[in-house]
Amino acid sequence: MDKLLEILEDIRDDIDFADCTDLVDGKVLNSFEVLQIVSEIDDAFNIVIPAADVVAENFNSVEAMWNMIQRLGGK
Repeated sequence: MDKLLEILEDIRDDIDFADCTDLVDGKVLNSFEVLQIVSEIDDAFNIVIPAADVVAENFNSVEAMWNMIQRLGGK
């Protein structure tokens, strides 16, 4: 999960990703930033996040993103 936190902090270093649980619903991240995160996760974890998985519930917290990465077989 450290790798994921590093990715997120590179995109927005002003957010406490470890504690925030409404990144999308609370409009902390905008749609462009979510797409950046998708791209970085795809590359870093050697997975492809399907469009159907690019939903708020998968990006509202670092834990939700990590669970999605694990479900998609991220390494």
